[in-house]
Amino acid sequence: MISRWMAYLQFVWGAGRDGAGHILSDTSLSAQLQASERLWMLLEGTHVLTLMLFAGTILFVDLRLLGVVLRGTPVSKVTASVLPYTVGGFVVMVITGLALFFANPFEYYHNVVFRLKIGFLIAAAVNIFLFHRRVQADRAVWDGAALPPVAARVSAAASLCLWIAVIVAGRYVAYDWFKCEHLTGVAAALAQCREHDATLAWLQPEMAQ
Repeated sequence: MISRWMAYLQFVWGAGRDGAGHILSDTSLSAQLQASERLWMLLEGTHVLTLMLFAGTILFVDLRLLGVVLRGTPVSKVTASVLPYTVGGFVVMVITGLALFFANPFEYYHNVVFRLKIGFLIAAAVNIFLFHRRVQADRAVWDGAALPPVAARVSAAASLCLWIAVIVAGRYVAYDWFKCEHLTGVAAALAQCREHDATLAWLQPEMAQ
């Protein structure tokens, strides 16, 4: 179901039809976005820059929690200083990321590295939730400590690892190596490549040749 919906977004939504009623997939809204070189470059460049801003501020806070930098500055002060940049970067990063995803939703959905990226994002979000729910609850006790408690350091280390994994996975999504036509075995199963092929076979009769 999701695969067919993604295929509709990529090949059908906004597309014209030929005289026989067949879908002209290269005229869909997704195809037009991909073909719009300047808009695409603007979206991609903005996404990368805001990712750097977001990840940089997260890195700064995590290093403070690990006791690596600014050991004499309270954690709350470091967090408050970078929070507006973190939130701003995150909002723009998500908006541009969704726009980039819309340009190729079907292939991204069946890209094994993209799925790993989403998994890392979910894990990072859970880590943030647990930090605020459990670790940060008694921050007033250790806020000014040069070396925060073990729980805070573990959360910071996990955050660093997960966001690095998100960035690396995002970088490799662009390569054709991880498309279904190049995958076998476990990787193909994780990407649901059989469903990918079945969806294309289902849509093919409606597509202009």
